[in-house]
Amino acid sequence: MLHFSKLKIFSIFFIIIFGFLFFLPNLFNSEISFLPKKKVVLGLDLQGGSYLLLEVNSKPLFKDKLEAKSFELRKKLRLERLNYDNFVTEDSTVSFEFSLENKERILKVLNDKNINENIDEKNKELNYQILNNKILFNLSEIYQKRIKKNAMEQSLEIIRSRIDELGTREPTIIAQGEERILIELPGIKNPKRIKEIIGTTAKLTFRFMADNDAKQSSYEKLQSKNNLETYNIKKKLVLSGEHLIDAQPGFNNLDNSSVVNFKLDSFGAKKFAYATKNNIGKRLAIIIDDKVISAPVVRDAITTGNGQISGSFAVEEANNLAIVLRSGALPAPMSIIEERTVGPDLGQESIDKGIISLIIGFVLVILYIFYNYKLFGIFANISLLINLVLLISILTIIEATLTLPGIAGIILTVGMAVDANVLIYERIKEELTNEDNTLIAFDNGYKRVLTTLLDANITTLIAAFVLYFIGSGPIKGFAVTLAIGIITSLFTTFILGRLFVSVYIKSKKGQRLKI
Repeated sequence: MLHFSKLKIFSIFFIIIFGFLFFLPNLFNSEISFLPKKKVVLGLDLQGGSYLLLEVNSKPLFKDKLEAKSFELRKKLRLERLNYDNFVTEDSTVSFEFSLENKERILKVLNDKNINENIDEKNKELNYQILNNKILFNLSEIYQKRIKKNAMEQSLEIIRSRIDELGTREPTIIAQGEERILIELPGIKNPKRIKEIIGTTAKLTFRFMADNDAKQSSYEKLQSKNNLETYNIKKKLVLSGEHLIDAQPGFNNLDNSSVVNFKLDSFGAKKFAYATKNNIGKRLAIIIDDKVISAPVVRDAITTGNGQISGSFAVEEANNLAIVLRSGALPAPMSIIEERTVGPDLGQESIDKGIISLIIGFVLVILYIFYNYKLFGIFANISLLINLVLLISILTIIEATLTLPGIAGIILTVGMAVDANVLIYERIKEELTNEDNTLIAFDNGYKRVLTTLLDANITTLIAAFVLYFIGSGPIKGFAVTLAIGIITSLFTTFILGRLFVSVYIKSKKGQRLKI
């Protein structure tokens, strides 16, 4: 147990030197040529950044669902040859008049599972009431809550995907209540581009322009993206963005302007090919969030499933559009209801307090260990210092975000490393009382304490993993530093510290040693 081969010794010191190389850049503001360029990434609470609070507007979703239900209901009534009058769809209620002799048949249609599905034993998707020969119906409260919940979950995933595409380090994206999403972006002082990207619904549709002699009810007027032109666009949908599987920024080969190249799935490609084949010579409008981006003339059938969106984009606009199209359309529009920029003064104050608490705790621990274990306490203190160096260096290498709870995790790690040293030395004291041979006593001490050390650290490591996968933001930061600290403290305490003790004991061969 106390024997170390040359390979083991070389490996131990190689790890320590490697750790120092990544630790040192964090001590210097200016870059030194032979040192790595990476530094520890500080969280929002330490380095400042941007705080955004978004609100998901579910009302358009309710309106869309109600219109879809209305369409299905009218279709079913016509299929059953049931007459109705004055079918009116408002924001939250639909009403129509009917003949009283058809009341039972109409109620049967209203309770059809394809139109009014059961949510649970007591509730359905639609609530309705009858006033003489008039029926009013709307979305049930439970159905509205389900729509809100689904919209929130989908919005969270899409926003997370969009922000990840920008390469923002360790953002915090969490739901707050039923309608709000909190976003924290460390180091971002001017989140203009991020606001543009997360605030874009990115609802993509393809529709043909209406002919000059088309009925007014068959088309709607939409503006161009710069609001300079108005287009008459058919209401009939050719294709939606649901079938888009990829979007990448690029350049037009003819005039070198910025464009977005897109690719459709197999179903979308077939549908697009059919639509373009039968409408050669017509203008196909590419619409994003009810704005006409471009309306090119279909020259030939597009059968490959690949296309191009052009519209006098700047390079950054094309990049942003590609990102939002790749991540998918948000299910509902969003608005920024609160925006704050956390200044560096708060971050520096937090860093100073964290460092002071770390230094005070560290110094007290070092004095206690030295007082109790003398020379062996010095070995333990050197191990503690190297443990701190390795912990910071690993955080630097993996670019983990260090938050104020993360600093608390480092302090906790120091305490656990001290506890491990105390366990080892106290066990060795017991062995020395029962064993005359010093080398065997120290060897037995390390062997018999290993199980206890592993049990204590593995259970804490499991807790850290649970915190990481269940928690978010600062909790994750605490879990990461705690998990790394457990691994580095085991290395420095049980391997490096044991190496120091081994070298010292062998140099005092034949002498009776005490701790």
